[in-house]
Order: sequence, then structure tokens, then C-alpha cells
Amino acid sequence: MTETISGQDLIDAGLRQGKWFGPALGAANGHLARGGTFEEALAIARGFQPPPTLPLQAGGIVPLHLNIDAASPDEEANIEAVKRTMQVLLRTPVIRAGAVMPDACPAGPVGTIPVGGVAASEAIHPGMHSADICCSMAISVFPDIAPAALLDAVHQVTHFGPGGRERGKQIRPPDAVMALFDGNPLLRDLTSQAIEHFGTQGDGNHFAYVGTMKSTGETTLVTHHGSRGPGARLYNKGMRIAEGFRLMLSPETPAQNAWIPADTREGDEYWAALQAVREWTKQNHVAIHDMTAERLSARVADRFWNEHNFVFRRPDGLFYHGKGATPAFDNWAADATDLTIIPLNMAEPILIVRGKNAAHGLGFSPHGAGRNYSRSQHKRMLGGRTDAEIFAEETSGIDARFFSGFTDISELPSAYKNAAAVRAQIERYGLAEIVDEVLPYGCIMAGDWDADAPWRRKREARNKARAQDAGS
Repeated sequence: MTETISGQDLIDAGLRQGKWFGPALGAANGHLARGGTFEEALAIARGFQPPPTLPLQAGGIVPLHLNIDAASPDEEANIEAVKRTMQVLLRTPVIRAGAVMPDACPAGPVGTIPVGGVAASEAIHPGMHSADICCSMAISVFPDIAPAALLDAVHQVTHFGPGGRERGKQIRPPDAVMALFDGNPLLRDLTSQAIEHFGTQGDGNHFAYVGTMKSTGETTLVTHHGSRGPGARLYNKGMRIAEGFRLMLSPETPAQNAWIPADTREGDEYWAALQAVREWTKQNHVAIHDMTAERLSARVADRFWNEHNFVFRRPDGLFYHGKGATPAFDNWAADATDLTIIPLNMAEPILIVRGKNAAHGLGFSPHGAGRNYSRSQHKRMLGGRTDAEIFAEETSGIDARFFSGFTDISELPSAYKNAAAVRAQIERYGLAEIVDEVLPYGCIMAGDWDADAPWRRKREARNKARAQDAGS
């Protein structure tokens, strides 16, 4: 009888039992059937065993740089929450350093990278760029155009809210962008969404802001949005891939910090997909700005952009994840200028800055003003006044608009950290040099879409019908 290798033989050889035993035994016994030796077959089986799992790093081993101060008990509590979540994150086996920006605030269960967090890693962590991949800023300068005309024009061409543009009003991305999607296995099935969501800005804290340059008085448009549906779908795929590696490589690592090893086919494909989604997002900004210019028959004198929710690979070989953090190091991208954009809130100037590559910031600066409270908590704190009263008080002097027609008080200035304090901390920690400002004229945001959502209208209709039945 031909000699065979059994699962017990592998266990006796000191191998850890698992699902991999099946294919390992098949290959080993195939070798024996072809006349190979037992030792050769055992060596073949060993080649199937998964790599040893990586334990969490000890707490306090990985450096954490804090670039944030507190001026109130609430801000102290916020910083403590940010520190707790970063301390758990930094135990991830492949993380090598972390930093916190002045606008930091928690964004999920403990261990989740906070908004305003930076993590340097040997691998790519989809959870550390989040579903809003490549959330970013773009600026165009429109000389000889009145701010009111520019705000009206962008309001007419842009699109806010869930979903994309309806059929008949969709805009096709440039052919070069579509080719990137067609050529990537993770994006090939997302081409419909890439078209449907092009020329849209979403909801939440995304905006179209019009103001004037402090240095020249020229009218300026600044837009803020991410990669919309295509980016969210890619993120979901990335998290599933990373979860597979987590279970194999480091089951102790929290799921939100799972990673895709860089030196794998999956790592190469995901990295290429991130670059394609980045280009889609950039061209989405450009399309909105160009449609605005076309409506006004206006010329654009200057334009640049930067992402603040992305992953950057630096010469040290590490992947730097900025979750709501603006790159402030030289040559952060092939299309980078030496300037980046930091908004604060709709009633405050938008900062034009030059990065300083501060080591204690891991080469990043903040992306905005951040929050000390959740949206729901902030709304509760404003209780006792109507939305109209709050809106009138907080937007006095600017032309603030909500695309849906319903005010979202969680996006008004009081929802964010003190802008002057954030500016002061940027300078105190040497994260960036403020070189110019866009002074506010007006801003468009999505608004409270749930106020008139179809499900809400149906519920109100049911309640009204029940009340009528009860009264009859």
C-alpha cells in the first residue's frame, strides 16, 4: 500500500491544526503518490501553514504625539477620549507612530482612529481612512465676479443630498478616470455609481463656500466633499479584504483596525483603487468649479486642492493614514502644490496654509475645527429655541443656505470647536504657516434631509390617518 500522510502526522510534527490541513494533505499525498519521500511530502505540507499570528503591541510602546490643548472641562474630556482610543489603536501590531491634531474628536468605538488622528503603519488600514475616502478641499479664484453671483451660480450647478443625480442630469467623468475604474478589479463594478454620483457633494459637513481672498479681494469658491458612493463601496470591499487578513494574521486586533499587507496582490489592487478614487474625487471638484465658471462665462485665475482623509506612502516605506488630517509635508502627491486648505466653520475664514512637516505631527496639520460634542448632543444643548432663531443668530452677516431647504443646526458654527483656539494651536505646535485667508460671504450645505424624508412623510401620513379614525 502506498504510504500516506494523515492529519495526525502533521500534528505530531508540531503543526497547528486548522482548515489549511485539507489542501496541505492533498498536496503532500499527491507527492507521495508520485514516488516522493515522506520527508519531502511533510515539507510540502508545512508550506501550507499560515504565518504565526501577531500579538498586540504592549501599551505605551508606540509613540503618540499630542498637538492639542484644552480650554474647558468639556475639551479636557474630549482629549482624554481621543487619547484612550489612540492608545488602543497604537497596539495594532503594524502601527509605528501616531499623532493627534488640534481638531481631534472621537469617531466610533474605543480603538477607532479619531477625526484629527494620524497613524503611520507598515500596511494599509481601510478603517483608518473611513468610508469617506479622499474627503478633500478645492479652491478656485474668480477675478471680477461678485460673491453673490458666484454663490448663486454654484447653487444652480451643484447637487447635495443622498444618492446621485437623476437620469438625464448625470455627468460622465473624464474618460481617463473611467479607464482607471475599468482596469481595476475592485472598481470595475462601480462604474455606474461613478457616473451617477459625479458632480455631487453629498451631505453632512460637506459644503460650497464663497468668499474673498484677504490678500487680493478676489472672489473665491471652495468646495468640500469626498468620493461619495464609489469611495464608500471601495471602503466596504477593503474592510472585507482586511478582515480576512486580520483573522489569519492577528485575531486580537480590533476589526476596525484590520489591515491589508502591502506586499500582496490584494494590497497592490487596493492601493491602485485608492489612487483611482482619488482622481475621481479631484475631477469631481473640478467639474463643479468648471460648471460654475461656465454658467458665469468667467475665467479661473488660480486653482489647487488637497485631500485630508487618505493614505500616503512616504519614502520611509510606511503608510501614513490621515483621518481628517491635512498633509503638511513636501511632495505629498504628484499634483501637490506647496499650499493646502483648512476650513473652520461657515462664518469663519478658510485658512490657506503652507505645511511645516512637523515631526510631532507626523507631517500633518488639522483639517478643520472639529467637534467637542456629537451632533445629537449639540442639538440637545441648543434646546429651548427654534431652528430659525438659532440659524438667524449664528449666520448673521453671511448668506448661509441649506440645499434641502431644511436647516441642519448641527452644521452651524456653534457645533464646532472655537476657531481662534484651533488657529492658535496650529501656530503653537508649528503644524503649518497661515499664508492667506478666504473671508466668508456665504455657504451652501446639504441641510437636514431627514426633515422631509419619504419615510418621515409616510409616518406622518399614517399618524394623521390614525388620529382622524380615532376622532370619527
